[in-house]
Amino acid sequence: MPATPSPTDGMSGMRRRMLLGTAVLVVLVALAGLAAYLTRDSRSPTRPTIRQTASASPTPGSSTAATTPPPHGVKSALPVPPDTHDPIVFGKAAAVALWSYDARAYSQPELLSALHRWLTTETKYADRPSVDALVPSPVLWERMADNAQFATATAAEAHFPASFTQALQADPGAITAAYVYAVTVTGQQSIAWTGSPLGGAEARAITLAVQCRPSAPCSLAGVLPNIAP
Repeated sequence: MPATPSPTDGMSGMRRRMLLGTAVLVVLVALAGLAAYLTRDSRSPTRPTIRQTASASPTPGSSTAATTPPPHGVKSALPVPPDTHDPIVFGKAAAVALWSYDARAYSQPELLSALHRWLTTETKYADRPSVDALVPSPVLWERMADNAQFATATAAEAHFPASFTQALQADPGAITAAYVYAVTVTGQQSIAWTGSPLGGAEARAITLAVQCRPSAPCSLAGVLPNIAP
């Protein structure tokens, strides 16, 4: 059972969120719900359900930055960040990592540890709670493991939100403070479990804060609470 965060932890997390908001420039001010993101308390995030019904069929020709359901008996590996200086390429890979899991192959703490390795090592910009909120809780994970549940994902498209591009055009030098980019990714998540080997697919969208300094490969700064078009 996760430890209850202390007031100090909460303040530290709030400072990281504020710095993250500053790093992605005034575009984040335009995002609906940003104020709630920067000041949200420690209330439990919404967790994904064990089984999700299909709302769309997988689209042929989806991005190769994605995965497809593994053959029967083959289990997924933990996600590893790509070595790239392109925020779009990294954003697509990060979205796939965040939408994918395999309760048959590894534990919930192992998945969390793997996803934390995607985060920037600059702790003042790394918003770990926004990543953790996307991972099922330990209790839910146990139920998922009992059902041999796993999810794979595809990233069909990624782009800089229009408001982010406009902000860069207005002040090109501002990005050099932290080199954090807003990247919106759309794709699909496919879920399968015992008794439903084909599972179902649902459309997904996410806006990420991606740090790409010229001197280092890209890394994840955090997950935005709202989708920036």
